[in-house]
Amino acid sequence: MTRDVDHTLNAVGPRLKRLRLRRDVTLADLAEQTGISASTLSRLEAGLRRPTLEQLLPLARVHGVTLDELVDAPPTGDPRVNLRPVASADGSTILPLTRRPGGIQAYKFILPAGKDEQDPQLRTHDGYDWVYVLDGTLRLVLGEHDLILKPGEAAEFDTRTPHWFGATGAGPVEFLSLIGKQGQRTHVRAAPHLGR
Repeated sequence: MTRDVDHTLNAVGPRLKRLRLRRDVTLADLAEQTGISASTLSRLEAGLRRPTLEQLLPLARVHGVTLDELVDAPPTGDPRVNLRPVASADGSTILPLTRRPGGIQAYKFILPAGKDEQDPQLRTHDGYDWVYVLDGTLRLVLGEHDLILKPGEAAEFDTRTPHWFGATGAGPVEFLSLIGKQGQRTHVRAAPHLGR
């Protein structure tokens, strides 16, 4: 039993380093985000120090993984994603649908009813976005285009193009969004690929 615990704890350091590098975050940035000193983080990653629960909790939160994933606990057989909604001051709710850091991330957005005359504040950032409307009407301002998307409609675009999302005055809107770093696009297949 002790050997298993030792092996699990010894494997945490390299896993922490992979998570940090996958997110392209420096030790100094991670120290600022977690409140753990950069030197302690460096020793944890190198396996020179064993992590405590007080250190693992903020590291798991910042990296967007569960403690089980961080320490590579044996699977429980439950594949469900533990949805933890994030509510904002404007009444929107964001539900992260993926657990792993890096790569394409999936989210469900629920936006409250907007105002049709609302003046959108366009923004840009690196990445690529794909949206699919589940319910309601989504207003998407993309560069010089002002689009209305209804349930079942999708859009994809480079997020370096100035853009803004919002609900119309008709009511709230729910949509899915797949967001990837620049160059990562979502590929949708209409039929399964059968290798021959």
